[in-house]
Amino acid sequence: MTEPDWLADRFEAHRTHLRAVAYRMLGSVNEADDAVQEAWIRLSRTDPDELENLGGWLTTVVARICLNMLQARKVRRDEPVGGQLPDSLAADDSVDPEHQAVLADSVGVAMLVVLDTLAPAERLAFVLHDMFGVPFDDIATILGKSPAAARQLASRARRRVRGGEAPEDADQSRRQQVVDAFLAASREGDFESLIALLDPDAVCRADAVTVRVGAVAEVRGAAAVAATFAGRAQAAEPALIDGAPGLVWSQAGTPRVVFAFTINDDGHVTAIDLLGDPTRLTELDIELLDG
Repeated sequence: MTEPDWLADRFEAHRTHLRAVAYRMLGSVNEADDAVQEAWIRLSRTDPDELENLGGWLTTVVARICLNMLQARKVRRDEPVGGQLPDSLAADDSVDPEHQAVLADSVGVAMLVVLDTLAPAERLAFVLHDMFGVPFDDIATILGKSPAAARQLASRARRRVRGGEAPEDADQSRRQQVVDAFLAASREGDFESLIALLDPDAVCRADAVTVRVGAVAEVRGAAAVAATFAGRAQAAEPALIDGAPGLVWSQAGTPRVVFAFTINDDGHVTAIDLLGDPTRLTELDIELLDG
C-alpha cells in the first residue's frame, strides 16, 4: 500500500467522528462535509510522521475550521439555523444512510436551535468538551485563550443549553443597563449620576500597560472614581467581555483597552478594571455591541 493510500485509510477511519463534530458545530450537512474535506486537504499536505495523535490532530483542525466558518457566518449576519429546519431534517436523498445515522445521533432541531444562539467560542467550547470530552487545555489552544476562560465559555453555554438562561438574561439585562448608564453619565460629565451608580467603596484598577499611558494604578471611593470618569470615555464602546457587559476602547478596529465592570446585586458598580495588556486582551472574548 502506498503512503497516500495508507493516509487516506487512516483518515477514513476518523471521518464519522469528524462529521459528527463538524455537524454539531455548524448545524449544516453541507458545511460539515466542507469542513471535513478541508481537514483532509490539510492532512494531505502534512508529514504524517510528525503527528503523534492523528485523531486529536484532526479534531483540532476540524474545530478550527468550523470556528472560522461560524465567525464568518456571524460577520455576514446569515440567517441562523433556528429560522429553518436544520439540513439533517430536510429531505435529501443524496445523503448516504451512514451519514444520516451519524448526524441524527442525539442531535434534534431543538438542540441545534439552542446551539445556534451561542457565540462561536461558546459553541466550540461546549461541543468539544460536553459532547466529545475534549480537555479544556486543548480547547484553550484552539481558541487562543486560557483553560479557565475556555471552561467559563463552556459553563455559560451549558446553562443556556439546559434552559437556565432566563434568570441570567434578566440579570444580564440589568447589568447592561448599569454599564450603559455609566457610559452616558461619563460622556456627559454627569458627576451626580456617576456617584449614584457607584458603590461607596468602589475601586478603579489599571494594569501596567494602561498606567504607562496615563491611567492611575488604583483609585478608591465613589467620589474619586466618578471624578476619574466624568467627561471621559468619549471613544469607549459598549461590549460583552467574556459575555459580561463592559466597555472597549479601540484603535483602527483593534481593542486597546477593556473596561471590565463588577456589579453587585444592588446594581452598583463595585469595581472597574482597565486592561490594556495585549496578551491578556487576546484571551478575552470581546463582542462589540451596537451603540
